[in-house]
Amino acid sequence: MRLVIGLLRNLWKIYIFLVFSVFAILLYPFFRIILFKDSWKKYSFKLFMIWSWLMRIFCFYHVKCILRHELPEGPYIIVANHTSYLDIFFMYSILPKHPFVFLGKSEILTYPIIRTYFKNLNIPVFRYDKKKVGLSFNLALEAIEEGWSLVIFPEGTIPSEKIPKTIAFKNGAFKIAKSANVPIVPITFTTNHKLFSDPTMFYGPARPGVSRFYIGQAVTKEEVETLSFTELKKLCFDRVEEPLRKEYPSLFQNE
Repeated sequence: MRLVIGLLRNLWKIYIFLVFSVFAILLYPFFRIILFKDSWKKYSFKLFMIWSWLMRIFCFYHVKCILRHELPEGPYIIVANHTSYLDIFFMYSILPKHPFVFLGKSEILTYPIIRTYFKNLNIPVFRYDKKKVGLSFNLALEAIEEGWSLVIFPEGTIPSEKIPKTIAFKNGAFKIAKSANVPIVPITFTTNHKLFSDPTMFYGPARPGVSRFYIGQAVTKEEVETLSFTELKKLCFDRVEEPLRKEYPSLFQNE
């Protein structure tokens, strides 16, 4: 029985990959046109929004907001927990009002289809090259100056165990927030790990269903400026983690 379930889950992962690939190919010419001029880059966000909705519709995912605090005026930094690749694609359709780019690990550039979109329209972080880390930091500040918000998964990876419990946040998002003096918006995904897990995990969950998310209370510019670096990071961690404590109390019982 377990083998049958594993096979069904992998068939679903293959289906997701096919849907993703089809729309990647269909939308590719439009993205190429946008890249002709820097001033056209803002239209890429609308294309990503369309792609996000197509993934939701054709993959039978219902995305439900459980709590939605008021968003500050952009630009701002969005920090979210990371439990599934769905976190990335759903982000565009759950926050459609202010354009953003992702700040993500450079390893994404090794993925054949994704790298074309990520390299030209988002900001890769080369974590093991100090010179390029500095370049990514400067590009992030430039993007904010141009009016883009940033999405950062401060865990730096999808946790390997006790998902969706958050792991320690890395410093990048908060250094950028301090330097640019912009608000921080916490977002928490609580069920994406049940809908689409790491494709390399044969028995990892994969199915249609409801994606639940929370938009937490934003950290204001004043708080970003006045809180110490450690206090700011802890405040954001707590706001991201709070919905997980409510939905998965068993994960936190031994603390």
